[in-house]
Parts: sequence; C-alpha cells; structure tokens
Amino acid sequence: MPQGFNIGPLTIRFYAILIIIGAIAGAWLASRQAKKHGEDSEIILDLLPWLLIGGIIGARLWHIFTPSASNIAQGVTTENYLRNPIEILKMWKGGLGIPGGVIGGALVLIIYTKSKKLSFWQWADFIAPGLLIGQSIGRWGNFVNQEVYGRPSNLPWAITIDPQYRITGFEFVEKYHPLFLYESLLNLVGAGVLLWIDRKFKDKLFKGDIFFGYLIWYSTVRFFLEFLRLDPSPVNGININQTSMLVVGVLAAIILVLRHTVWSEKLAEEELADRERKLALQEVVIPTEDELVETESDSVSDEDELDLPVDLEEFEEEVSEIADEDELLEENEIILDEKDTWVADSLIEEPEELVKEHLPDVDVEELPTIDDDYVLDEPEDEDQEEA
Repeated sequence: MPQGFNIGPLTIRFYAILIIIGAIAGAWLASRQAKKHGEDSEIILDLLPWLLIGGIIGARLWHIFTPSASNIAQGVTTENYLRNPIEILKMWKGGLGIPGGVIGGALVLIIYTKSKKLSFWQWADFIAPGLLIGQSIGRWGNFVNQEVYGRPSNLPWAITIDPQYRITGFEFVEKYHPLFLYESLLNLVGAGVLLWIDRKFKDKLFKGDIFFGYLIWYSTVRFFLEFLRLDPSPVNGININQTSMLVVGVLAAIILVLRHTVWSEKLAEEELADRERKLALQEVVIPTEDELVETESDSVSDEDELDLPVDLEEFEEEVSEIADEDELLEENEIILDEKDTWVADSLIEEPEELVKEHLPDVDVEELPTIDDDYVLDEPEDEDQEEA
C-alpha cells in the first residue's frame, strides 16, 4: 500500500494529509460550538495553527520519551534520539503519541486564553468534541502506515499487514485486529455523546465539564484497547500509555463528581458573576471613532436630499430684499418721548403732506359746532325710535 506521492523532489504523505483534514474538521466543529454558545467563532481560526504546532510538538516528545517495544528492539530509543537530535525531526518515519499531543495543545490553549483574557475551561469545552473528530480521522493514517494494529484475529473485519510491517515474532501471521478502526469509531461515538450532553444538560453544566468528559471517554477507550495492542510502550516495565490513561480517567471522573457536589455552589457563583459581567459589557457600548464618522455621514444625505437653493444669484437677491425690508422697518419705528407724544421726525414724510395726500379736501368752516350744553334727545319709547 502506498504511503504517499511525490511532487518533484517533495514527498506528500497520506498520514500528514489525514492529520490536516482531521484538524480542519475538528476546528469546524469547535467553531460551531463557540457560535452556538454566543462566542466569537473566529477565535478558533486564530487558535488552530498554534494548537497544531503545540499538539505536534507534544505528540512527538511523547513518542521520543515513551518509544514502543518494537522501536526499542530496533535500537530506536530515547537515548538514541538524544544522541542524534536530527532524528527527532524525521516524523515521517512515524512516532506521534496522542497523549502528548493533548498535553501540548492544552498548554498552548492555556497560554492563548490567558493572553486574550478568555476562559480556558469554556474554550476547552468547545474544542473537546472536535478533538475527538480530529483523532478519529487521524487514526486512518495508522492504517496507511500499517501500524497500531492489535492481536492476531480471524474475524471478518480483520486486516492484513504486509510482512515488512509485522512485529517480531508474528512474521507469519497475516490477519490482525484493526485497532486503529476501533479507536476511530469509538472517538466518533464519543464526539456524539459529548455533543448530546452539551445540548441536553446545558443548564446544569459548568465550564470545563465537557472537557473532563472528553478525558474520561478517551482515557477509557485507550485503556481497554491497550489490552489488544501488540506493541505497547514500556517504561520501567509498565505500559506507560495504559497506565497514564487509567490515572487521567480516574482523576477526571473524581474532579467531575466534586465539581457537581462539593464545589458546585462556588462554581455556580463564579459563572453567575461571569454572565453578569458579560451582560454589563454588552449594555455599555462605546462607539469607536470610525462609527461616529459613519453615523455623522449617514445623517447627511446626498445633494438631492438637501434643501439648498439651486440658483445662488436668486438666493442673494432674496437676502438683499429681506435686508432692505428690515432697514425700512427700522426707519418707521414708533418712537415715544417722555410724555408719550408722537415724534414727527420719526416719520418718513411730513404729517401735513400725508393728510393732503390721503384725505379728501374738507372745508373746516362748514363743519358743525357742538356746544358743551347740547345733549341729544333720547327716544321716548321703542316706537318713536323706529320712526
């Protein structure tokens, strides 16, 4: 079975492609989880490269310090790596440990969330289901490399391992348990379980519960699958992978129980305070300078919507006419002296000229005179008044 292809002098290995595909699929699911919980999903895209770097470095270091039995038999030991550091970089020869990858990714996430003032436990919850998806896809790289297989088997789904990849002592055995397939399928199931728990019990979960659920699930799967593995990683006579998974799984289960019993009130208070802080930040929205400029520009529409004179000359004439009228009004103001008498000088024309111009000619001598003692007789009754 081919393990890759060449593009000129460059060799592209299927194992690397599958790891990248798994990382992308896991990041997509993690971003959906973040968006579902009202967080910025773009953070996952910013975080993904760093998680990959930290995860690969951690996975490689785990392999270097916990080599498998077959590697030790071939002389590929920790001491050999330390004497020849260049061999550490040759990852295409195999040698990545998932426990180390999880540790490396967790350290990167701690640093990132601290620098961005985010909650490590919350973002670990978002990533956990996607991490199982990524591991499920990445395990198929073991199938391509014909590694991580189990004990000999005659089951219908047993796989054939080529002679050059068989462990010493099993050179003539063809069929084996597809250990990578078991783990791949169980990881898919685990991702579904975590997503179901997150949806079903979202009101009862604390931040970090999903991540601890991941630790319990994956540790349990790895612990039991190690019983089928032909090529364990012995350290001081013990299977370090199986032992470490047992310790992690038990501790995660104990912590999860304590979180919902002894520590439940404290965690509830912390999460309530955190929600109130977020609500307060959402209510107080301070507009940026760009938003203020945009708002001002929106308040002023284009020239067609502005109520401005089209002809500037007509506008100037209107202004001048209004000014002349104001001056005329000022000239015709009524000015009173101290004795409240008219001041003739305030009129535009002389009073006599105004009378002659606007009143008909009247002979003053012909006007009747009224004596002071003269009194008009009032009618005696209504009939006389009508006559």
